[in-house]
Amino acid sequence: MPDQPPQIEPFTPSTAPGALQDLRTRLRATRWPDAPEDAGWSLGADPTYLRELVAYWADGYDWPAQEAALARLPHFRVTLGGHGIHFVHVRAAAPTGPVLPLVLGHGWPDSFWRYTKVIPLLTDPGAHGADPADAFDVVVPDMPGYGYSDRPTGPPPDSIAVAALWAELMGVLGYARFGAAGGDIGSHVSRYLALDHPDRVVAVHRTDAGVPVFTGDPADLAPEERTWLEDAAAWGGSEGAYAAMHRTKPQTAAVGLTDSPAGLAAWIVEKLRAWSDCDGDIERAFTKDEILTNVTLYWLTGTIGSSMRMYRANASIPPAQHARRVEVPSGFSLFAGDIVRPPRAWLERTANVVRVTEPARGGHFAPFEQPELYAQELRAFFRPYRSAAAG
Repeated sequence: MPDQPPQIEPFTPSTAPGALQDLRTRLRATRWPDAPEDAGWSLGADPTYLRELVAYWADGYDWPAQEAALARLPHFRVTLGGHGIHFVHVRAAAPTGPVLPLVLGHGWPDSFWRYTKVIPLLTDPGAHGADPADAFDVVVPDMPGYGYSDRPTGPPPDSIAVAALWAELMGVLGYARFGAAGGDIGSHVSRYLALDHPDRVVAVHRTDAGVPVFTGDPADLAPEERTWLEDAAAWGGSEGAYAAMHRTKPQTAAVGLTDSPAGLAAWIVEKLRAWSDCDGDIERAFTKDEILTNVTLYWLTGTIGSSMRMYRANASIPPAQHARRVEVPSGFSLFAGDIVRPPRAWLERTANVVRVTEPARGGHFAPFEQPELYAQELRAFFRPYRSAAAG
């Protein structure tokens, strides 16, 4: 009997009332650490801001309303490679030309949440003051161990394996050729989609080049590349402790972060502030409701441990994989407030670069921070490749 194709099923996010009561009880019972006077954010999450956020989470934040808003997107589930995968799939509204299918890759610490603001701008540009001919079919999957996708029971897949899952997903959805875009881990996944499926990926757009991996002779690098490697190493020394924990002992941190919602908020919120274009004021980039929707997704799905374990998987990717050059047409939007921004010389070394822009606003979470700018970047970059996907 031939293998049955994967079955796609509609999915509706829902939360048992008992889970919310448990969350509020834990929040109200938080045992707070001491902190030096006026430490602010200098040692990590600011205790004063975190107390304010946790108080609102316990007694002001309306998760059912936020969940209902998320549920207005069309959600689905499918089993691929033994993993239960959740994804959002929105088809183009009233297109006036070839529709380009686009798979969007999120990173850590987020999920499909990263793209919730930008989806309508991409699928229905005409309703938002843009050209209807730039409409996309948008697919936003949660990686295994993130969001509403299942937590892997064994070793988590690395970015290469996730790229293979997304290629399969796009095939199941009927898309022979498509574009790929992403940031953070989603940038890595998009890169491997282009590397391993160049016959299907018409073009790839990224908001970063990842943390640089270079095993050759530094003398072969341009001066600005060497400076970037030094800057990235310095950033890792001052800001990369979280990643070292994720790579080496994720289960140790997972115990506390899975048990304490205040601890989970501290772990995530500090990164939202540090990596966004907010000039030190996190609420210039995200409202409290937006922050807590991201954090609550992690809490209710119990995915902080499984999301961190992916760092361990990615740390085992062989150096030879990092050295591969992407030949699929590649574009980069390097947002002004992002971290570890690469020089053009490095991009040219690692990819077939056809477009590089430097938007003046937005940071690591650009699709959420600046959805209009991000949508403009994707429309402009992918415009020449629409007919290739349709052909």
